[in-house]
Amino acid sequence: MGIARTQVKRAYKYRFYPTGEQAEELSRTFGCVRKVYNLALDARTRAWRAEKRRVSYAQTSAMLTEWKKTDDLAFLAAVSSVPLQQCLRHLQSAFTSFFEQRAGYPRFKSRKKSRASAEYTRSAFRYRDGQLTLAKMREPLNIVWSRPLPEGTAPSTVTVSRDSANRWFVSILVETSTEHHALTGQVVGVDTGITSLLTLSNGEKIVNPKQEKRERDRLAKAQRNLARKQKGSANREKARRKVARVHASITDRRRDHLHKLTTRLVRENQVVVIEDLTVRNMLKNRTLARAISDASWSEFRSMLEYKAQWYGRQVIAVDRWFPSSKACSSCGALQDSMPLNARVWTCDCGAIHDRDINAAKNILAAGLAVSACGAGVRPQRESSRTGRPAVKQELSGASR
Repeated sequence: MGIARTQVKRAYKYRFYPTGEQAEELSRTFGCVRKVYNLALDARTRAWRAEKRRVSYAQTSAMLTEWKKTDDLAFLAAVSSVPLQQCLRHLQSAFTSFFEQRAGYPRFKSRKKSRASAEYTRSAFRYRDGQLTLAKMREPLNIVWSRPLPEGTAPSTVTVSRDSANRWFVSILVETSTEHHALTGQVVGVDTGITSLLTLSNGEKIVNPKQEKRERDRLAKAQRNLARKQKGSANREKARRKVARVHASITDRRRDHLHKLTTRLVRENQVVVIEDLTVRNMLKNRTLARAISDASWSEFRSMLEYKAQWYGRQVIAVDRWFPSSKACSSCGALQDSMPLNARVWTCDCGAIHDRDINAAKNILAAGLAVSACGAGVRPQRESSRTGRPAVKQELSGASR
């Protein structure tokens, strides 16, 4: 029996250090991409409000050609046309998601708040002998190859970006095959929390590193220093970058930790059962919002799902209204109430439960039952079933 493989598109992200000329060219490109995106969004919005008319990608592409001929926007012709066309395609995708009710209405890009990036397709870059050269550039990028690209693959698109800490990155998209992990009979239920980031149905608890809390003093000091600087000054920009570097350090460590956790869960288990949570609603709770953001449950789930798809595993999400904390995993009896401070409780059947481990066991049982019956695992989104506010119900589950 052959080894199962899956063809997937994977992005490999690397840091690079541009020359002064390259940084200037890329900065111009970022600005032009933002300008074209905003112009196209404005044109489509005006057409709909005035005439109830939808504007297609082809029409915005024709507009771009005309914009380049005007005196005010002639600078658009100075950069590669490919990133400008790509941003129009991204806008089209944003409108498609909006019309299919999968996302909100597209927003204008801000010079300060939006991500500075530009996407290049094959016609706008050259990749040869491990060197990547973008259009309008004479020299290849000085990339730190922290890991090699898969052997025999060729980049299909390249995305260059600069973060708020003034670090430069290049993301190279390639199509490659992933080998499915060997089948295993292991299944696990996962309960997310704040004190323990994850609690597994086998009794293991994974401590939450609380990356943001560890850097809170350092971040506060940098922010105070920023607040004292005069707006528009060079010293304020330096202080802003120091704040951005602290945030970037927190994000990098958090993402590294989540990658290691999700990779381990996918390698060791054939089926992983999680609880569906609406993190966006949970963040409305001012008491727990900071801790919930630091835990990054949404990113954990996203990583777990795409890695499971790559390596032939299964992720099951149970209904968010499932009472995993209040049900006894031994006899199934449901408690009338379960306050958040009750970390250990005793059921009428005599079983003594750790709240988090009991919830993980119940999540596992519910996920396997739904999977065995062949029923869907799509969560019920209405809150009328419980008679309690959605946010309160979800926060009760989140703090288990």
